[in-house]
Order: sequence, then structure tokens, then C-alpha cells
Amino acid sequence: MEVRDSQVLAAMSHPLRRRLLDMLKLDGPATASVLAEKTGQAVGNVSHHLKVLSGAGLVVEAPELARDRRERWWRRPSDTLSWVTSDFAGDPVAEVAEAVSLDRQTTLSRAWLSEMETAPKEWRDAWFSTDAWMRLTPAELAELNDRMTALFQEFGAKAASDPSTERLPVFVFGRGFRAQP
Repeated sequence: MEVRDSQVLAAMSHPLRRRLLDMLKLDGPATASVLAEKTGQAVGNVSHHLKVLSGAGLVVEAPELARDRRERWWRRPSDTLSWVTSDFAGDPVAEVAEAVSLDRQTTLSRAWLSEMETAPKEWRDAWFSTDAWMRLTPAELAELNDRMTALFQEFGAKAASDPSTERLPVFVFGRGFRAQP
């Protein structure tokens, strides 16, 4: 889903809502109760945030999964969420969204580093951190982004087609931007 509306961007930029979106992507449809249990939040709080996400079109009900009329299941209508910051020029919502996203990436990275020593050897051996300095044009940077995104989608599709029990949640991110060493 390509986000072009500031209100949608604001809705997805709340840390708990972003986590709910991640869980629905990774684990599939769920009820507010299941999500509350996984996040350690109150069901009412999760339900409120699901309604905000629903109002923004970021989640939809999955009534076919309900066992009765009281049970409400939620799913994501799209596996991907992206936005282009330049679409929100001058809009402080984009700045907050980027800050929340970076904070999320940093928090997840630090959590891995703190648990890495006790993780199974195969996971310690497989993890990576990489960065590079390059001299690129804006068009080349855009091409790099497109190719990385395609690679992420390729591995996501592979996992979706083979739900092996050996597959565990993995967070991968990349950023590219103009900077000086």
C-alpha cells in the first residue's frame, strides 16, 4: 500500500499501531484479544488502536474467520506499507513518521544485540550488519532502493510459500541517504 494521505501516515506512526501492523503481517489475521495477549496491552486499548487503523484503511475485518457475531478478526489488506517523504513536504506528520520508524528500527536492533549472546549458534552466525559509502546519483540511489525492496519481497514470498517451522521472525531494514563521513 502506497501511503499518500497524511492521516493514514499519522495512524500508522503510533508505536503500538505499528507493532500491531507488524504482527498482522507476520502472523496473519487475529482478534484484539490475541493481539492484546501478544503485546501485553489491555484488550480495550488494542481494540481502540485497531479501530484507528481500520479508519485509515490499514486493517480490515475478516468476518469469515469469526466463530460467532461477537468475535471480530482483523487482517491487513496489503502486505507492504510505504511512503515517499517528498509527498509530505512541509507536513510535520512525515517527520514524526520517520522518527518513529527509525526509533523502531533502532529498538529492534538493540534488542537483538542484547539477546544475541544467548541465541542459538546458527542465528548468531547468520545475522549481519552492513553499511557502505558510495558515490551515487539520485537516480542510482532510487534504483538501489527499488532493487533492495524487490529482494525483500522475493524473500517474503519465499517464506509465504513454504511455512516451515524452521522459519522464525526476522527483521531486516536498510536506509540510503546523502551524507558526509
